[in-house]
Amino acid sequence: MISRSRFSRMILILVILVSFAFSLPVASAQHRYRRHRNPEAGKKKAAKRIGIGTAVGAGAGALIGGRKGALIGAGAGAGAGTAYHYHKKHQYRRRHRRL
Repeated sequence: MISRSRFSRMILILVILVSFAFSLPVASAQHRYRRHRNPEAGKKKAAKRIGIGTAVGAGAGALIGGRKGALIGAGAGAGAGTAYHYHKKHQYRRRHRRL
């Protein structure tokens, strides 16, 4: 015959296994709220686009107006790079809408 402590231990293990099985999430419910990443919206891409705009603007400004023109061109290029990044980020959102 099974001793009382051994029977209690088996019941305890069974209860733990059943409670563990019910605590696991359902696999089908995990994919309901999946977020999709926008590859055009990263910080690295933003820095690259703004940096390129700044460099091109500074170069063009330096050719046209020397040091002062380079500063003005760098500011204008940074603004243009920011506008371009904003455009590309929202263009991706418009083309890849989720229903």
